[in-house]
This record gives sequence, structure tokens and C-alpha cells, in this order.
Amino acid sequence: MSALELRANRYPQRLEWQERPWLDRAWDSTATRLHRRLAASVPRQRYFVRRVLAAQRRLEALEEGALHDALRDLRRRLHAEGPRERWLAEAFAHVRLQAGRVLGLSHYPVQIRGGYLLARGCLVEMDTGEGKTLTATLPAAAMALAGYRVQVITVNDYLARRDAETLGPIYARLGLDCAVVAETDDEAAHRSGFAASICYCTGKTLTFDYLRDRMALGDRLQPLRMDLDGYTGRWQRSIRLPGLQFALVDEADSIFIDEARTPLIIAATGEADDSGFHARAIEFARALRSGEDFVDAGEAQGHDLTLHGRARLAEWTDGASGPWGNQTQREYAVRRALQALHAYRRDVHYIVDDDAIVIVDEQTGRVMPDRSWEAGMHQLIELKEGVPVTAERRTLARISYQLFFQRFLHLAGMSGTCREVARELVAHYRVPVVRVPPHRRCQRRCLGRRVFPTLDAKWRAVAARCGALAGAGRAVLVGTSSIEAAERLSARLGEARVAHRLLHARQDAEEAAIIARAGQAGRITIATNMAGRGTDIALDEDVKVAGGLHVILTEGHESRRIDRQLIGRAARQGEPGSWEAMLSLEDELLADSSFAGVLRRRSVGQARLAAPWQWLALWRYRAWQGRTERRHRRIRAQLLRAEYRLRRSLSFTGRME
Repeated sequence: MSALELRANRYPQRLEWQERPWLDRAWDSTATRLHRRLAASVPRQRYFVRRVLAAQRRLEALEEGALHDALRDLRRRLHAEGPRERWLAEAFAHVRLQAGRVLGLSHYPVQIRGGYLLARGCLVEMDTGEGKTLTATLPAAAMALAGYRVQVITVNDYLARRDAETLGPIYARLGLDCAVVAETDDEAAHRSGFAASICYCTGKTLTFDYLRDRMALGDRLQPLRMDLDGYTGRWQRSIRLPGLQFALVDEADSIFIDEARTPLIIAATGEADDSGFHARAIEFARALRSGEDFVDAGEAQGHDLTLHGRARLAEWTDGASGPWGNQTQREYAVRRALQALHAYRRDVHYIVDDDAIVIVDEQTGRVMPDRSWEAGMHQLIELKEGVPVTAERRTLARISYQLFFQRFLHLAGMSGTCREVARELVAHYRVPVVRVPPHRRCQRRCLGRRVFPTLDAKWRAVAARCGALAGAGRAVLVGTSSIEAAERLSARLGEARVAHRLLHARQDAEEAAIIARAGQAGRITIATNMAGRGTDIALDEDVKVAGGLHVILTEGHESRRIDRQLIGRAARQGEPGSWEAMLSLEDELLADSSFAGVLRRRSVGQARLAAPWQWLALWRYRAWQGRTERRHRRIRAQLLRAEYRLRRSLSFTGRME
């Protein structure tokens, strides 16, 4: 290892990019950029694949004892010289050989190319079904053989446990220990799991354990003290993570982009609202009239009080003491209450489960039972829904994904949809995006996009289309943007007595099983954005003959990547498949658009829009998606700048996070 990498064995993470000397930053940036550009060249990748296949042929001719000696010699060279290309090819050959013997699966050339790019610090885009899980074994095992501690990061605990159990025997044959760390495991399991050569976990588990370590170290987070503790082993006995050396992120766009708009916060339970402050704010907000007392200023600005609304609020609180006697505080409290009443929707942003508010991730459709909104918003929504009100929480530590993943010595990732955010990934994480072509040519067919004037017309058409396709022996996957929409379509199909399965945040535990069976003949599966990412849909032979899986997109999501994720479920690995979009002018993206209102008035009484108006509506959809993506990108950039400002202010106090 290099001097910086050896230093990481004493430090929990490397120096942040902004804190390094400018000449060091310039040299590292230039050298890294040239190195990765060379790795991304297709001739270089193909040459590397030939070296791996040639090395594997030599290994296959060895007896078991000689093979063990060759692996031991390779491990010694990797420790001494690092993951140079020659030894990286040898390591890949060992992994591919053991994968064939243990699982009966040998990596395709495109998977070897993907593994090579991951080992060189790139973010690899591979189509859905191309075997990203198996691809990850190549760089993970190679870097672990070189002495790095490897964390393979997935989107949920189920996938982490499944991958660790499936791939663990490969690592065991290479002399590497593999562990899985779940969010519900105790502290001892976390410490032993992260001490393994290769650890499978979620990004949330890893980041929260990092924050807990920072809190445990306390005033020892100073360079001189950490140097002394590194030599004595003191900090190693008090923390869970032994270092941030190599992270391999699966579904990287979900973690790096979709989840990066919200910082991860460790909070402690504070005092309960005995004064009824939040209850009074909700009461005042319910008494205000839309348009006259308050206006909706959009997602960025929220709900704002008019002059008339401010006057009414001042009249109601005349003579009050405390926060209600202060104009700024009372207006802020009522604006937050208006947000809770009108901006946060049940079965879209949250669900009510066992008399508790559970947040729903808008991007994936998954529930997040351990998260809560800050600044009193969670308590306001509990009052809105009439469930028991919990105590507010005070922040103990926080960090954003952008700031956290910059601290790894080596960072790589893979996804099926990341080219749209390539520039942002390079800017924030310094990982270039490289696309690897599929092993077999894609046979996916687009059957068109249709726009209907109303939601009712759209759901009727979707239900009829599902019934017709299922009757023809096809498997159908219908994607919706919210739980509310999924249940509305389910009710339509129930009225028509069409058998189907419904998958949304309320059945998170059954997600993988439902999606795995979605490829059976005549089966209709309705899914929110979660759509079983990471789980393959195996098609029956009868379904393949009938035309494969058919995906129906019922609403344009805020990001085009989400649309592509859903569409990518069809026609994986060269199988047949098709997709179509059935949209409405009353969908959330267009509901408040004056343009959509004009089109609705022009299409009164029509079952669907005429061709010219369909083209205009589709153009408007894409424009609104681009606008939303730009707004979210600004939010992520603002969050990162706020993190830097917070760190600079904390540096004067001698604290870190």
C-alpha cells in the first residue's frame, strides 16, 4: 500500500478533498483523471479480459495444492505492490475459477470489464439483469486480497443478506471472510461484521455507524491524538468501523443521488410539547382559507401567508405571550403547519401504521420506519392524522452522503441508470461514469406512449390493457408513482375481477418474493417505484413464447432515471419484452399546469388526446421532468454547501461533526 493508504489504517477516513493542500489536490485530480480515462478505453478493457482468461487457463491446469500456493503468492504480491493490473488480472482469474466451481457461474467478458472498471474507481452502468451482483465479486475479492477492507453497499438489508449468503462460499474458497451487517443487529455484530475482509451492508447502516464512531471518539478527533491512538490501538477498541478504504456501491444512483437530498441525522428524544404549541399551530392553519389567507408558492418556497392571513393570525394571538407573541415565530409555525396539512399527503409521502406515522421514500416507495421529519414537522403530521404525538428529537450528529462517501480511499459503484447524472457524480464524488454494453443484444420493444385527458380514462384503459395482455399469456408489471395510485388501479382490476398482485410500501417484507414471481404466465403485478430493484424476474417459457414481460408506465416520475429503471425490468439478458406509457393530463407532474388545463378543455368527451396534442403533452412531461431534476440537483448542491459551512463553523469550537 502507499503511504496514504497505510495511514488510513490509523485514521477512520482520509483527509477530505477540500482540506488537502492545493498542489496535492491538483496532482491527484490530474493523475486520477488520466488513469481512469485509460481504464475506460474499450481496447484496454478487452486486453484485460484476455489476460484474465489466459490466467484462468493456467490456474485450471494446477492441482489443488499448487492452486493454493499460487493464491498465497498472489496475496503477498498484492500486499507488497498494490492492485497493479498484472496482479489484478490474476486475482480476477482466481475469483472466476472459484465462482464456476462453487456456483456453476462464470463471469461473462462484459462482467470482467465491469469488474475492471470498478477496481479502477469508476461508476459502471450495466443494464438490468446483466449480473451486477456477480460482477461485484471480482473487485471486492481482489481488493480484499490486497489488504483493503471492503464494504459492498446495497439498498436494503434483505439484498445485503441474500448476496452475502450466496457469494460467501466464493470468498471462503479464496481465504477471505465475508459478513453481513443489518440495521437490527447489536453492536457486537456490527463491530465483528465490519472487521471482516468483505462486509455487505446498507448505506444507512454504514453511515450511522460512522457517526456513532465519531461521537464515541469525542475529543480524540484531533490529528496528534489520533496518531497516538493509532499506534496504541485505543480507537480501534472503541469504534465499529476500522477504516473507510474501499466502498463498492450497488444501485449507486439511488444512494448517491436519490437519497442525497436529506442528511443522515442521529437524534435523541427531547422534551414533549406540553404547551400544545404544535396543536395550536395546526388549529390556526386549519382556520386559514386558501387563496385569501395563504398561497402555495411551490415546492421550493412552500406555503406563504398573505397580508390578510398575517392580520388574522395577529388578531387571534393578540395579547399572547411566548412564541405566539412574536410575529416571526408564530408565522413560521403556521407556515410549517400549512405544509403539513397541504403538502404532505397520506399514502404518498407517509403511511399510518399501528397509530404511527411512517415515512415513505418518494423515490423507491419503501417505508423508512426509523426516520422522522425534523423541526416539528413529524409532530404536526401526527396531529393532522390524529395519532399519538411523539416527543421532538434533538440532533446529536449529522452528515450527508456526499460528504461521507468522499472520505473513502477508493470508491466505486454500479447501476443500471446513471448516465443522466454523470456530471454530478463526477463533481461530488469524483467517480466517472462508464457504460458497459450488454452480454446479449436487447430485444425490448416500445409499444408507444398514450396520453388521456383524465385519470379515470387512464385507469380504465390500463385495466383493460392488463386484462387483454394477461389473457394472451403475457406477464404484466404496472408501475405507479404512489401507494394511492397503486390501490386505485387495484380497485379497478378488482371490480373487473382480474386477478393481480399489489406491491407497495405496506408489503416491503414480501417485495422480493412477489417480484420474483412476476414473470409467470397471465400474472399482473402492480408495483410502486420500489419494483424489486436487485431481484430478477424469471420468465416462464410460455411467457417468453408469448412475447415476454410487458411493463406499463402509468405516470412519469420526477426523474427519467426512475422511468428507465421500471422499463429496464423487461427484456433482460436478451429475452423478449416490451413496454408502453399510459399517462394522463391529471397526473401529478401536470396537474397544476395551465397548459394541461387548456388541453383538458380541448379534449372534453374524448377517450384520449388527438395526435398533435399527445405530442405536446409528452413534450411538456419531459420538460417538467427536466425542471424537477434541476431543482433536486440544486437542493443536493445546497445541502453539500451547508455541510461545508457547518464544518467550518464547528472548526472554531474544536469539534468535527
